[in-house]
Amino acid sequence: MITINPCSAELPGVLGETMPFLCDGTLITLQSAIGGSVLAIALPVGLMATSRHRGVRAVARVYMEFFRGTSVLVQLFWLFYAMPLLTGFQLDKIFAGVLALGLNLGAYGSEVVRGAVRAVPRGQREAAVALNFSPFQRMRYVVLPQAFVEMVPPMNNLLIELLKATSLLSAITVADLAYEGRLLVNSGSDQLIVFALLLAIYFLLSYLITLLMRFVERRAARMVGRERPRRRAARAAEAAR
Repeated sequence: MITINPCSAELPGVLGETMPFLCDGTLITLQSAIGGSVLAIALPVGLMATSRHRGVRAVARVYMEFFRGTSVLVQLFWLFYAMPLLTGFQLDKIFAGVLALGLNLGAYGSEVVRGAVRAVPRGQREAAVALNFSPFQRMRYVVLPQAFVEMVPPMNNLLIELLKATSLLSAITVADLAYEGRLLVNSGSDQLIVFALLLAIYFLLSYLITLLMRFVERRAARMVGRERPRRRAARAAEAAR
């Protein structure tokens, strides 16, 4: 069986010249996207925004409005270029990029979490109170499992936006996929082929995120009893056998 390494320099023609560099850039892009996604989910801030305490809600709201209302590129430049002038401490460029992306997209993720928690029917909360659940137990066993199902589709869009936003890291010379593509074009590689490969790689990564999030959504829906009727009936029939 013949195996083909898509990152090999032995690929024919322009592919052999470009794919090793694009694969290196793809690895940096994935690392940045995964790191930023940890902050972008922003579950604690979203829960803070639903708190009964006005001060806690105010802190969450200030964070959400500030980072949603300012440009992610400006935030990136501020963290990498301006902050060292004020503090004398220089962040690693990849860490600065991950931090900027995570904080910016995390503000949107916080709003997703807040909206999903608020969307849980009030009757569910009242039933948990009637069962003498503590506030933590109500959130852990009743609210969050149902809210999580509502979070997944918008989080899917958010993670795809985060992936695409990693191309901004090339502005501070992070050798991500966009940066490597630009270097290849500047070094004389075929511009059409390079940009076509960039489109294909970004699309494949986005599609993989979508497949993963759809799987998570189905599992989460199954856990709270929100399976589609046909699938539920099929499972019941299999169990009856």
